[in-house]
Amino acid sequence: MKHTVSEIELQNGAKGLLINVPGATVMDFEFNFRAGEYLVDKTKWEVPHLMEHVLLGANEYIPRARLFQAEFEKNGAANNASTGLYHITYEAECADFEWRRILELMITAISKPLFLTDEFKAEYGNVKDELTARSNNHFRTLSLSLREAHGLLAMTDRERLRQIKNVKRKDLIEHYNQTHTAKNLRFVISGNLAGRTAPIKKMLEDFGLPKGRSYIELPDEQPANLAAPVFVARPSVKNVYFELETFAMKRFDDEDMDALELVNGMLTATLYSRILGEARERGLVYSMGSGVDIMKNVTGWWFSAQVINRNAPALFEIICRELQRVRDGDISAEDLEAAKQYWLGRHQRSAQTVAGTMAGYTGRYYFDDIVNDYDAIPERIRAVTAKRIQAASKRMFTDKIGGLGVLGGGGRSHDLANELCEQVQVLWKS
Repeated sequence: MKHTVSEIELQNGAKGLLINVPGATVMDFEFNFRAGEYLVDKTKWEVPHLMEHVLLGANEYIPRARLFQAEFEKNGAANNASTGLYHITYEAECADFEWRRILELMITAISKPLFLTDEFKAEYGNVKDELTARSNNHFRTLSLSLREAHGLLAMTDRERLRQIKNVKRKDLIEHYNQTHTAKNLRFVISGNLAGRTAPIKKMLEDFGLPKGRSYIELPDEQPANLAAPVFVARPSVKNVYFELETFAMKRFDDEDMDALELVNGMLTATLYSRILGEARERGLVYSMGSGVDIMKNVTGWWFSAQVINRNAPALFEIICRELQRVRDGDISAEDLEAAKQYWLGRHQRSAQTVAGTMAGYTGRYYFDDIVNDYDAIPERIRAVTAKRIQAASKRMFTDKIGGLGVLGGGGRSHDLANELCEQVQVLWKS
């Protein structure tokens, strides 16, 4: 969608983006705080998550959570919240005609929560149910287990269920007071903002949060190399889930990040890609993914799939061969052009809605205060060269820090994990 972006910094210390989408019929709001799990003791890991659940509930003006939701949703508006390792984000979407009412309700909920005892107890039960459901997600369990083994900040859902008993209502209030300040707030508002910028700024200036000290720093995580595979036993699982991860002990710049995104497309994103395409053609695996993770001073690159045990060695042979090929610069002009066209199309598809347009800015802005030049992304994609892909791919293995995680049924699956781990060691040796 055609749009313009402006960044504003308010007198109370909050910063954010206003994305004007002329003619839009909806408004989207996001309020993001550096308030995630990394800021609490591991014995009380669930404090941020529970706080987020309770916050969009009773407040100084609406005395019960159900009444708040009834008022919020009466014209079809929706709200949600999410907690991660680094951030808590509160979001809302509404019809254009009621943008002011919804923005006022969001500001009230965030700035004047009551944290009622009975609502805390109710959400305590809801969070336990949510964590139980998450613990059945084998990919999630494996990924978190692997992160823990690398020495990164993480906790599996089963562990979270065991330690949630340590969380008290007063912990939520304390965490809220420490993190929900104006200087620790980043916001993004997207929609038809014609004639609305001034009232929006005034409403945000009057947010009601204390100013606070500063934007809270991200943690400096340093992954450790794994000499042996991480194995998670799940007797009911008949195949194996795996995640292969490697780290560069530096934060990649935009050019190298673009190169890694393109090589992911080249290797796994499509049914004609080098790894997934060949594996599907040979009947080895149904689907596979890869992606890039960023930390404060580290870049991670992962590959993940579930596969029948007997097919795993052949799939890993393809993975190792194709990763070595791109590191050796064996990248044809046809492969490079196909990857560029794929990501150009993905980029264009991503901005079909107001929310989709907003999503093109929020992740990077919340992480390091960078405002993406959205219009420049197609040119950035076109500028990626085979040489840049080769250098970025090679750099991901230079520090020789990585590891393999496998989740399976035990017995043969455990032996297979050791065999696969030995198979992939070539990636860090060459």
